[in-house]
Amino acid sequence: MSQVKSIQQKVIPGFGLTMGFSVFYLSVVVLIPLAALLFNSTGLTWVKFWEVATDPRVLASYRVSFTTSAVAALLDTILGLLLAWVLVRYKFPGKAVFDALIDLPFALPTAVAGVSLTALYSQNGWIGSFLEPLGIKVAFSPIGITLALMFIGIPFVVRTVQPVLEDMDRDAEEAAATLGAGRLRTFCKVILPSLLPPLLTGFALAFARGIGEYGSVVFISGNMPMRTEIAPLLIMSKLEQYDYAGATAVAMLLLIISFFLLFMINSLQRWVRRTSR
Repeated sequence: MSQVKSIQQKVIPGFGLTMGFSVFYLSVVVLIPLAALLFNSTGLTWVKFWEVATDPRVLASYRVSFTTSAVAALLDTILGLLLAWVLVRYKFPGKAVFDALIDLPFALPTAVAGVSLTALYSQNGWIGSFLEPLGIKVAFSPIGITLALMFIGIPFVVRTVQPVLEDMDRDAEEAAATLGAGRLRTFCKVILPSLLPPLLTGFALAFARGIGEYGSVVFISGNMPMRTEIAPLLIMSKLEQYDYAGATAVAMLLLIISFFLLFMINSLQRWVRRTSR
């Protein structure tokens, strides 16, 4: 027994080697690039950094990026739960194809998605031509940006919720139904508490993905300063003007705000997981 346990412990090389490789990999992929970002931003004085960070155009781009990302992630959370529910709880023809389509935004180049959405929802597009007479302008507006971010964020929610739904024991639902609980009460009291942690995780992933998204948004946003200009586009504009210090200052502030928001979401997720046990 002890020999089997010893073999199982040595399937992966010892802690020192694996930990060293993990730290090296994390440093090369994450820590060193972030350190370089911080190093480049130090080319600015605090006065210049504050001037760049509080520029009205920069603040407007942050507002557009964070607002549309939050709305898109929230809508993805609701829609992703419904999609995961249909995939797990029902059998229907073409289910495998439907399931594979969920991952399509992962494989499709985001620029292609942006061009396709712009063609569909522009004034002369297939869908936009019906919405424009109703006064609903999708392309070149925050609605279009939200739609593009929903497109690239939906797989994160579905793939996070789906395995939890598959592993969920249905005996509790049947017991609740036997005791006379309605569908809504069963969902809110029995199912939703177990789904809250993966839903929050899916929201955080979709939100984080939306903040840094560029390719799918740059076409449909219209890039109008103070209205539909996103922060990643502003960073690209500064880089094209060889304003590297200004670009890294905007990126650094975007990173700090994003980290703070994701930290809050992850803390909320851990609190929900502890209280639901």
